[in-house]
Amino acid sequence: MDAATKKTLVIGASEQTDRYSNRAARSLMRYGHTVELIGLRKGAIDNQPIQTGRPALQDIDTVTMYVGARNQPDYYEYIRQLKPRRVIFNPGAENPEFEQVLKQEGIEPLHACTLVMLSVGTY
Repeated sequence: MDAATKKTLVIGASEQTDRYSNRAARSLMRYGHTVELIGLRKGAIDNQPIQTGRPALQDIDTVTMYVGARNQPDYYEYIRQLKPRRVIFNPGAENPEFEQVLKQEGIEPLHACTLVMLSVGTY
């Protein structure tokens, strides 16, 4: 699969340009990845809409988390139903409880930084 077909869902997306979720979304797009964005508030990052709630999405390869562990339980079932190949727990989003659930579902949990992975070619 090429980058465009490996769709990434950014959870915790924000229009604030100083937020890592914003930087990651822009970087993913710059590297040619198709992205979906979910945040607390509607908006856009480089004309890509930030959705709220739990939109019906298809073909998500990777979920990259930018919300802390205490705010993740609302997303557990949603992410499980998306059946991504992997979930990246960016620094500050680590969650051993959810990581175990993902492993049981055959979804790879990663402790990594999306920005670093993109910059070194391991994304």
